[in-house]
Amino acid sequence: MRYIFKLLFLTFTALFYVASSYAQHKTEKYLTRVDIIENNINRYFLVKDKGLYLENIGKHEKPYSYLWPLCALIQAANESEAIGRKQAMKPVISAIDQYYTTASPSPSYQSYINKSSRFYDDNQWIAIAYLDAYNRTKDSIYLTKAKEIYQWLLTGYDEKLGGGLYWKEDEKTSKNTCSNGPNVLVSLHLYKATKQKKYLDTALLVYNWTNKMLRSPEGIFYDAISIKNSKIDSATYTYNTGTMLQANVILYQITKDKKYLDEAKFIATNAQKHFYSNNKLGDHYWFNVVLMRGYLELFEVEKDPRRLSFLINEGERIWAEERDDKDLLGKQKNKSLIMQAAMLEYYARLAQLKLTKL
Repeated sequence: MRYIFKLLFLTFTALFYVASSYAQHKTEKYLTRVDIIENNINRYFLVKDKGLYLENIGKHEKPYSYLWPLCALIQAANESEAIGRKQAMKPVISAIDQYYTTASPSPSYQSYINKSSRFYDDNQWIAIAYLDAYNRTKDSIYLTKAKEIYQWLLTGYDEKLGGGLYWKEDEKTSKNTCSNGPNVLVSLHLYKATKQKKYLDTALLVYNWTNKMLRSPEGIFYDAISIKNSKIDSATYTYNTGTMLQANVILYQITKDKKYLDEAKFIATNAQKHFYSNNKLGDHYWFNVVLMRGYLELFEVEKDPRRLSFLINEGERIWAEERDDKDLLGKQKNKSLIMQAAMLEYYARLAQLKLTKL
């Protein structure tokens, strides 16, 4: 009997070692990719003497990037710091600060370094990254910045069409999932950080409106609704469904109401069916990594790695099929900052997973 117990112990020890070695190998692979992409961003996109970034390699519409690619890069930088890279956020924050404006009605970030339009979603993505950084570091500067953005976001809400936020400040022609789903997340993260009920109230207000106006019966979210005629733009993008998937999981974590977890599972199941076709997702990496955020949030609750397998496979496919001889990623001839930033976040998030099997 003693021999049998010893044999079982040695067997389980060996299996644990093999599983751990496998997980370590996968992690090291992702870490290597993170290093390669970070180096490429600094080499090809960073304008060091200006502290700004290029939008793409090749012909530029503007001398420097619009704000949107930096929204992707700041989140990627946070994930890079989460896996041990030092000061990854610092240069990106310095760049984003050059888009800051104190224009009425409230300070926020404009779409370009010169006087330009302000988009509610751009500011939401920045706030989400700062709140993730606050959750990781407890550095109050991130919370302060996010609260300031939140105050401006409130000015984008009104009761036309029953509620919801606009997409663009100076062209209030539509209310979009991309400016409402992320607003739910900003509000939920602020509630988690402060426990102030006003943030949860805002989250639920916008969550309920978005579900009422822009959710399909399958749990996939439409793009927008027109202010002029209430017509729905029924285009579907991975990131819109991703934000609402993540919002449902966080609402479950906060309220313990199972209806939110059930909804998250419903969305996750149908999103894979809807968006993952012929063993690939659509071509926009950043839209897809926002979808990944929702699945990773669900994984923290559900602990079912099978839900992540298609996302892991997608990361492998892109590295194998859509990488050039300079290790730049994307199918486009002129490689873009947003695509590099998206895959930087993608692999950094995968590096944080501790999966031994799928």
